[in-house]
Amino acid sequence: MAGPPGPSCRCRISTACSGVAAEVDTGGTRAASTDAVACIMGPTGTGKTALALQLAARFDLEIISVDSAMVYRGMDIGTAKPDAATRASVPHRLIDVRDPWEGYSAGDFRVDALRAIAEVRAQGRVPLLVGGTMLYFRALERGLSALPGADAGIRARIDAQAERSGWPELHAQLAAVDPGAAARIKPGDRQRIQRALEVFMLTGEPISVLQAQSGKSRLELRRLALVPADRTALRARLDRRLRAMMDAGFLGEVRRLMSEPLMSADRPAMRAVGYRQLWAHLAGQLSLEEAMRQAAVATHRLAKRQLTWLRSEALDLSLDPQSPDCAMRAAAALEGWGCRARAGDAI
Repeated sequence: MAGPPGPSCRCRISTACSGVAAEVDTGGTRAASTDAVACIMGPTGTGKTALALQLAARFDLEIISVDSAMVYRGMDIGTAKPDAATRASVPHRLIDVRDPWEGYSAGDFRVDALRAIAEVRAQGRVPLLVGGTMLYFRALERGLSALPGADAGIRARIDAQAERSGWPELHAQLAAVDPGAAARIKPGDRQRIQRALEVFMLTGEPISVLQAQSGKSRLELRRLALVPADRTALRARLDRRLRAMMDAGFLGEVRRLMSEPLMSADRPAMRAVGYRQLWAHLAGQLSLEEAMRQAAVATHRLAKRQLTWLRSEALDLSLDPQSPDCAMRAAAALEGWGCRARAGDAI
């Protein structure tokens, strides 16, 4: 079962797009490139998937999900994952590729996404990246530094020291060897502290230095961002969506995840907004009312972080998802970026 869909752009896509394409071009978008990949990015709850499905009626495309939670099987309602019927009508990739007790990194995503893009293009179709995991977009476009893999022995040593001294002490140790990384990582962020110390112990180099050496862009993106003009309305929409997810069985979904023998609260999948709060409720740590309140706050903060990230990006086109011409302008942008529309098709 999938969660409630996000809001859709309030217009119908017309086949007469040339005038809008000219408007988009004069708005500062870059020239079309056959190697560039179009993407729809934006904060949670802004209707990215709904817009992509509208565009699928105009273009022969496949959607490549850029979402760190949708990769996990069994996490459907709380991620607003497209349902089976939707995915049968418009092909989606990089959804349900891992069990929720397994890890999935930005590096894993990059490998999978590059393969998916190549396969879609080989079929003569248009790959469209859709999602809100901004780190994945960055990894895909800029590549990743050559960081070493995980070392179980070193991680065990770090964890043992954390048990004795606490993670704030390990954060202080990180600050001594890699002040750049320590400035970006909060003292309570166990996973990132562990990884930064692990890399330093394995290589003798600060992780911040290695990441800065990631090199030039490996893939060119055409960024179409959904940026709501009314942030208060977005927060209200996110609250309504959370309530709809609960009505659709979100709590039962988390209960089923808890019943899996290999699942635990510290699995990376459980960092997804809503899941960790409902897990805490089912574990007897929070009332349902408090879990819902914390989930709503976490969702608002996620949207704010995503919007902050977008402000730092060079966007090709920024659209208000509630604008009446949103979908029409998005379709014109895709055509301007070299995506061929099917003649005569309209939504």
